[in-house]
Amino acid sequence: MARKYPLEKTRNIGIIAHIDAGKTTTTERVLFYTGKTHRIGSVDEGTTVTDWMEQERERGITIVSAAVTAEWQGHLINLIDTPGHIDFTAEVQRSLRVLDGGVVVFDAVQGVEPQSETVWRQADRYGVPRICFINKMDRTGADFFRSADMITSRLGANRVIMQLPIGSESKFEGVVDLLLRKSIRWTDPSGRTMEEGPVPADMADMVAEYRSKMIELIVEHDDHLMEMYLDGTEPTIEQLKSTLRKATLKGKTFPVFCGAAFRNKGVQPMLDAVIDYLPSPLDIEAVKGNNPKTDEIESRPVDESAPLAALVFKIVSDPYVGRLAYFRVYSGAIRTGTTILNSTKDKR
Repeated sequence: MARKYPLEKTRNIGIIAHIDAGKTTTTERVLFYTGKTHRIGSVDEGTTVTDWMEQERERGITIVSAAVTAEWQGHLINLIDTPGHIDFTAEVQRSLRVLDGGVVVFDAVQGVEPQSETVWRQADRYGVPRICFINKMDRTGADFFRSADMITSRLGANRVIMQLPIGSESKFEGVVDLLLRKSIRWTDPSGRTMEEGPVPADMADMVAEYRSKMIELIVEHDDHLMEMYLDGTEPTIEQLKSTLRKATLKGKTFPVFCGAAFRNKGVQPMLDAVIDYLPSPLDIEAVKGNNPKTDEIESRPVDESAPLAALVFKIVSDPYVGRLAYFRVYSGAIRTGTTILNSTKDKR
Protein backbone atom coordinates (compact mmCIF):
# COMPACT_ATOMS: atom_id res chain seq x y z
CA MET A 1 0.00 0.00 0.00
CA ALA A 2 1.35 3.42 -0.98
CA ARG A 3 2.37 5.83 1.75
CA LYS A 4 0.05 8.76 2.44
CA TYR A 5 3.10 10.79 3.43
CA PRO A 6 6.50 10.28 1.77
CA LEU A 7 9.48 9.92 4.07
CA GLU A 8 10.69 13.45 3.38
CA LYS A 9 7.39 14.69 4.83
CA THR A 10 7.65 12.57 7.98
CA ARG A 11 9.02 13.69 11.36
CA ASN A 12 9.80 11.24 14.17
CA ILE A 13 10.20 13.46 17.21
CA GLY A 14 9.97 13.45 20.99
CA ILE A 15 9.08 16.07 23.58
CA ILE A 16 11.58 16.02 26.44
CA ALA A 17 12.03 18.15 29.56
CA HIS A 18 12.36 18.40 33.31
CA ILE A 19 9.24 17.40 35.25
CA ASP A 20 6.45 20.04 35.23
CA ALA A 21 7.95 22.05 32.37
CA GLY A 22 4.74 21.41 30.43
CA LYS A 23 5.58 18.52 28.09
CA THR A 24 2.24 16.77 28.25
CA THR A 25 0.31 20.05 28.17
CA THR A 26 2.25 20.99 25.03
CA THR A 27 1.56 17.56 23.50
CA GLU A 28 -2.17 17.96 24.16
CA ARG A 29 -2.14 21.29 22.30
CA VAL A 30 -0.27 19.67 19.41
CA LEU A 31 -2.98 17.03 19.15
CA PHE A 32 -5.73 19.66 19.35
CA TYR A 33 -4.33 22.09 16.78
CA THR A 34 -3.51 19.31 14.33
CA GLY A 35 -7.10 18.06 14.54
CA LYS A 36 -6.19 14.78 16.20
CA THR A 37 -8.46 15.60 19.15
CA HIS A 38 -11.44 17.93 19.39
CA ARG A 39 -11.05 18.75 23.06
CA ILE A 40 -7.93 19.90 24.90
CA GLY A 41 -6.97 17.37 27.56
CA SER A 42 -5.96 18.58 31.03
CA VAL A 43 -3.20 17.14 33.22
CA ASP A 44 -4.97 18.40 36.35
CA GLU A 45 -8.26 16.82 35.34
CA GLY A 46 -6.64 13.56 34.23
CA THR A 47 -8.06 13.81 30.71
CA THR A 48 -4.87 13.81 28.63
CA VAL A 49 -4.36 11.40 25.75
CA THR A 50 -0.74 10.51 26.45
CA ASP A 51 -1.00 10.11 30.24
CA TRP A 52 -3.35 7.14 30.01
CA MET A 53 -2.23 5.06 33.01
CA GLU A 54 -4.24 5.41 36.21
CA GLN A 55 -1.09 6.26 38.21
CA GLU A 56 -0.18 9.01 35.71
CA ARG A 57 -3.60 10.61 35.93
CA GLU A 58 -3.63 10.43 39.72
CA ARG A 59 -0.19 12.03 40.07
CA GLY A 60 -0.38 14.39 37.11
CA ILE A 61 2.99 13.23 35.75
CA THR A 62 4.17 11.13 32.81
CA ILE A 63 5.60 7.77 33.92
CA VAL A 64 5.94 5.92 30.61
CA SER A 65 6.58 7.23 27.12
CA ALA A 66 3.49 7.50 24.93
CA ALA A 67 3.47 7.54 21.13
CA VAL A 68 0.90 9.46 19.06
CA THR A 69 0.64 10.69 15.47
CA ALA A 70 -0.52 14.01 14.06
CA GLU A 71 -0.64 15.83 10.73
CA TRP A 72 0.60 19.38 10.20
CA GLN A 73 1.20 21.42 7.05
CA GLY A 74 1.14 18.35 4.82
CA HIS A 75 3.50 16.39 7.05
CA LEU A 76 3.10 13.38 9.34
CA ILE A 77 4.47 13.82 12.85
CA ASN A 78 5.13 10.72 14.94
CA LEU A 79 5.41 12.11 18.46
CA ILE A 80 6.64 10.57 21.71
CA ASP A 81 5.78 12.28 24.99
CA THR A 82 8.46 11.24 27.50
CA PRO A 83 8.60 11.28 31.32
CA GLY A 84 10.32 14.20 33.04
CA HIS A 85 10.86 12.74 36.51
CA ILE A 86 14.40 11.61 37.30
CA ASP A 87 13.09 8.19 38.43
CA PHE A 88 12.07 7.42 34.84
CA THR A 89 15.26 8.50 33.08
CA ALA A 90 15.73 5.04 31.53
CA GLU A 91 12.34 5.40 29.83
CA VAL A 92 13.48 8.67 28.28
CA GLN A 93 16.77 7.13 27.15
CA ARG A 94 14.99 4.28 25.34
CA SER A 95 12.86 6.80 23.50
CA LEU A 96 15.75 9.09 22.56
CA ARG A 97 17.50 6.17 20.95
CA VAL A 98 14.82 5.93 18.26
CA LEU A 99 14.05 9.62 17.69
CA ASP A 100 15.13 11.63 14.66
CA GLY A 101 14.58 14.98 16.41
CA GLY A 102 13.37 16.50 19.63
CA VAL A 103 11.58 19.47 21.16
CA VAL A 104 13.13 20.38 24.50
CA VAL A 105 10.64 22.22 26.71
CA PHE A 106 11.93 24.64 29.34
CA ASP A 107 10.04 26.38 32.14
CA ALA A 108 10.36 30.15 31.61
CA VAL A 109 10.42 30.66 35.38
CA GLN A 110 12.95 27.96 36.30
CA GLY A 111 15.03 27.94 33.11
CA VAL A 112 17.39 24.98 32.75
CA GLU A 113 16.71 22.49 35.56
CA PRO A 114 18.64 19.37 36.63
CA GLN A 115 16.62 16.91 34.56
CA SER A 116 16.80 19.33 31.63
CA GLU A 117 20.55 18.82 31.71
CA THR A 118 20.19 15.05 31.98
CA VAL A 119 17.92 14.66 28.97
CA TRP A 120 20.00 17.18 26.99
CA ARG A 121 23.15 15.09 27.54
CA GLN A 122 21.26 11.94 26.59
CA ALA A 123 20.13 13.60 23.38
CA ASP A 124 23.74 14.61 22.72
CA ARG A 125 24.77 10.99 23.20
CA TYR A 126 22.36 9.79 20.52
CA GLY A 127 22.95 12.74 18.21
CA VAL A 128 19.35 13.96 18.28
CA PRO A 129 18.86 17.39 16.63
CA ARG A 130 16.69 19.69 18.77
CA ILE A 131 14.70 22.87 18.89
CA CYS A 132 13.92 24.61 22.20
CA PHE A 133 10.53 25.80 23.43
CA ILE A 134 10.55 28.12 26.44
CA ASN A 135 7.14 27.45 27.92
CA LYS A 136 5.04 29.06 30.68
CA MET A 137 5.69 32.62 29.56
CA ASP A 138 2.42 33.52 31.30
CA ARG A 139 3.64 32.52 34.77
CA THR A 140 4.71 34.96 37.48
CA GLY A 141 8.49 35.26 37.33
CA ALA A 142 8.76 34.18 33.69
CA ASP A 143 12.00 35.45 32.15
CA PHE A 144 12.59 34.48 28.52
CA PHE A 145 16.03 36.03 28.23
CA ARG A 146 17.35 34.45 31.43
CA SER A 147 16.08 31.04 30.31
CA ALA A 148 17.60 31.45 26.84
CA ASP A 149 20.94 32.47 28.35
CA MET A 150 20.88 29.40 30.61
CA ILE A 151 20.62 27.18 27.52
CA THR A 152 24.06 28.49 26.62
CA SER A 153 25.63 28.81 30.08
CA ARG A 154 24.33 25.54 31.58
CA LEU A 155 24.14 23.33 28.49
CA GLY A 156 26.93 24.82 26.40
CA ALA A 157 24.53 24.98 23.47
CA ASN A 158 24.89 27.34 20.52
CA ARG A 159 21.30 28.56 20.66
CA VAL A 160 19.66 30.93 18.17
CA ILE A 161 16.74 33.04 19.40
CA MET A 162 14.07 32.95 16.68
CA GLN A 163 11.26 34.70 18.55
CA LEU A 164 10.82 37.42 21.15
CA PRO A 165 7.88 37.40 23.56
CA ILE A 166 5.35 40.21 23.45
CA GLY A 167 4.96 40.88 27.16
CA SER A 168 5.42 38.33 29.92
CA GLU A 169 3.64 36.91 32.95
CA SER A 170 -0.04 37.99 32.91
CA LYS A 171 0.70 40.41 30.05
CA PHE A 172 2.06 37.76 27.68
CA GLU A 173 0.17 38.30 24.40
CA GLY A 174 2.16 36.61 21.68
CA VAL A 175 5.52 36.55 19.92
CA VAL A 176 7.55 38.42 17.34
CA ASP A 177 8.93 36.22 14.56
CA LEU A 178 12.44 37.59 14.06
CA LEU A 179 12.96 35.87 10.73
CA LEU A 180 9.78 37.23 9.15
CA ARG A 181 9.68 40.47 11.19
CA LYS A 182 6.04 40.09 12.16
CA SER A 183 4.02 39.78 15.36
CA ILE A 184 1.75 36.85 16.12
CA ARG A 185 -1.02 37.19 18.68
CA TRP A 186 -3.63 34.65 19.77
CA THR A 187 -7.07 36.24 19.77
CA ASP A 188 -9.38 33.59 21.21
CA PRO A 189 -9.18 31.46 24.37
CA SER A 190 -8.76 28.18 22.47
CA GLY A 191 -5.70 29.52 20.65
CA ARG A 192 -7.02 28.45 17.24
CA THR A 193 -7.05 31.96 15.80
CA MET A 194 -3.75 33.75 15.23
CA GLU A 195 -3.50 37.38 14.22
CA GLU A 196 -0.38 38.45 12.33
CA GLY A 197 0.70 42.07 12.26
CA PRO A 198 3.67 44.44 12.26
CA VAL A 199 6.31 44.52 14.98
CA PRO A 200 5.05 46.52 17.99
CA ALA A 201 6.49 50.04 17.86
CA ASP A 202 7.89 49.83 21.38
CA MET A 203 9.81 46.67 20.42
CA ALA A 204 11.28 47.91 17.14
CA ASP A 205 14.81 48.57 18.47
CA MET A 206 14.95 45.28 20.39
CA VAL A 207 13.70 43.33 17.38
CA ALA A 208 16.31 44.94 15.12
CA GLU A 209 19.06 44.09 17.63
CA TYR A 210 18.03 40.47 18.11
CA ARG A 211 17.35 39.93 14.41
CA SER A 212 20.91 41.05 13.62
CA LYS A 213 22.22 38.64 16.26
CA MET A 214 20.09 35.85 14.77
CA ILE A 215 21.41 36.45 11.25
CA GLU A 216 25.02 36.58 12.47
CA LEU A 217 24.63 33.25 14.26
CA ILE A 218 23.06 31.63 11.20
CA VAL A 219 25.45 32.89 8.50
CA GLU A 220 28.49 31.71 10.43
CA HIS A 221 27.54 28.20 9.25
CA ASP A 222 27.84 29.13 5.56
CA ASP A 223 30.89 30.89 4.14
CA HIS A 224 29.01 32.27 1.13
CA LEU A 225 26.27 33.80 3.26
CA MET A 226 28.89 35.16 5.64
CA GLU A 227 30.63 36.96 2.77
CA MET A 228 27.31 38.34 1.54
CA TYR A 229 26.42 39.63 4.97
CA LEU A 230 29.81 41.21 5.58
CA ASP A 231 29.51 42.94 2.20
CA GLY A 232 26.25 44.52 3.32
CA THR A 233 23.79 42.17 1.57
CA GLU A 234 21.27 40.43 3.82
CA PRO A 235 20.59 36.80 2.84
CA THR A 236 17.04 35.93 1.82
CA ILE A 237 14.67 34.29 4.27
CA GLU A 238 14.89 31.02 2.35
CA GLN A 239 18.70 31.10 2.46
CA LEU A 240 18.61 31.71 6.20
CA LYS A 241 16.07 28.92 6.79
CA SER A 242 18.02 26.46 4.67
CA THR A 243 21.31 27.22 6.43
CA LEU A 244 19.69 27.06 9.87
CA ARG A 245 18.11 23.71 9.01
CA LYS A 246 21.46 22.24 7.93
CA ALA A 247 23.18 23.51 11.08
CA THR A 248 20.38 22.19 13.29
CA LEU A 249 20.51 18.75 11.69
CA LYS A 250 24.24 18.60 12.39
CA GLY A 251 23.67 19.55 16.03
CA LYS A 252 25.68 22.75 15.62
CA THR A 253 22.86 25.08 16.65
CA PHE A 254 19.50 25.01 18.44
CA PRO A 255 16.65 27.37 17.44
CA VAL A 256 14.72 28.84 20.40
CA PHE A 257 10.98 29.58 20.45
CA CYS A 258 8.58 30.53 23.23
CA GLY A 259 4.97 30.38 24.32
CA ALA A 260 2.49 29.42 27.01
CA ALA A 261 0.99 26.05 26.11
CA PHE A 262 -1.52 26.09 28.98
CA ARG A 263 -2.84 29.45 27.72
CA ASN A 264 -2.88 28.09 24.16
CA LYS A 265 -0.22 30.45 22.84
CA GLY A 266 2.89 29.64 20.81
CA VAL A 267 2.32 26.01 19.84
CA GLN A 268 1.55 26.44 16.12
CA PRO A 269 4.79 28.32 15.32
CA MET A 270 6.66 25.64 17.27
CA LEU A 271 5.02 23.01 15.05
CA ASP A 272 6.10 24.99 11.98
CA ALA A 273 9.65 24.86 13.34
CA VAL A 274 9.42 21.07 13.73
CA ILE A 275 8.70 20.87 10.01
CA ASP A 276 11.26 23.50 8.99
CA TYR A 277 14.25 22.52 11.13
CA LEU A 278 13.99 18.93 12.38
CA PRO A 279 15.00 15.97 10.22
CA SER A 280 13.01 13.52 8.16
CA PRO A 281 14.13 9.87 8.20
CA LEU A 282 15.98 10.57 4.95
CA ASP A 283 18.20 13.11 6.74
CA ILE A 284 19.45 10.49 9.20
CA GLU A 285 22.54 8.36 8.59
CA ALA A 286 22.02 4.73 7.64
CA VAL A 287 21.65 2.55 10.71
CA LYS A 288 24.40 0.05 11.48
CA GLY A 289 23.87 -3.30 13.15
CA ASN A 290 25.04 -6.86 13.47
CA ASN A 291 23.72 -9.27 10.84
CA PRO A 292 22.75 -12.39 12.84
CA LYS A 293 23.36 -14.64 9.81
CA THR A 294 26.89 -13.46 9.03
CA ASP A 295 27.83 -11.90 12.39
CA GLU A 296 29.13 -8.87 10.47
CA ILE A 297 28.34 -5.19 10.90
CA GLU A 298 26.10 -3.91 8.10
CA SER A 299 24.49 -0.61 7.17
CA ARG A 300 20.84 -0.50 6.19
CA PRO A 301 19.59 2.37 4.01
CA VAL A 302 16.32 4.20 4.63
CA ASP A 303 14.50 2.23 1.95
CA GLU A 304 11.23 0.31 2.17
CA SER A 305 12.49 -2.25 -0.36
CA ALA A 306 15.61 -3.03 1.73
CA PRO A 307 15.73 -5.91 4.26
CA LEU A 308 13.93 -5.15 7.50
CA ALA A 309 15.87 -3.54 10.33
CA ALA A 310 13.89 -2.38 13.35
CA LEU A 311 14.35 -1.79 17.06
CA VAL A 312 11.76 -2.53 19.73
CA PHE A 313 12.00 0.36 22.15
CA LYS A 314 8.95 -0.27 24.29
CA ILE A 315 6.70 -3.15 25.37
CA VAL A 316 3.43 -2.57 27.23
CA SER A 317 0.74 -4.88 28.55
CA ASP A 318 -2.74 -3.91 27.40
CA PRO A 319 -5.64 -5.38 29.38
CA TYR A 320 -7.62 -6.00 26.17
CA VAL A 321 -5.09 -7.15 23.58
CA GLY A 322 -2.14 -8.37 25.67
CA ARG A 323 1.48 -7.38 25.07
CA LEU A 324 2.18 -4.65 22.54
CA ALA A 325 5.62 -3.93 21.09
CA TYR A 326 6.58 -0.49 19.76
CA PHE A 327 8.99 -0.63 16.81
CA ARG A 328 11.19 1.96 15.17
CA VAL A 329 11.65 0.77 11.59
CA TYR A 330 14.96 1.88 10.08
CA SER A 331 14.76 0.04 6.77
CA GLY A 332 12.31 -2.26 5.03
CA ALA A 333 8.67 -2.34 6.05
CA ILE A 334 6.41 -4.15 8.50
CA ARG A 335 3.00 -5.17 7.17
CA THR A 336 0.16 -7.35 8.36
CA GLY A 337 1.40 -10.93 8.48
CA THR A 338 5.10 -10.04 8.43
CA THR A 339 7.28 -12.57 10.26
CA ILE A 340 10.05 -10.89 12.24
CA LEU A 341 13.27 -12.34 13.58
CA ASN A 342 14.11 -11.43 17.19
CA SER A 343 17.87 -11.40 16.75
CA THR A 344 18.61 -11.33 20.50
CA LYS A 345 16.77 -14.63 21.00
CA ASP A 346 17.17 -16.02 17.48
CA LYS A 347 13.43 -16.65 17.31
CA ARG A 348 10.75 -15.64 14.83
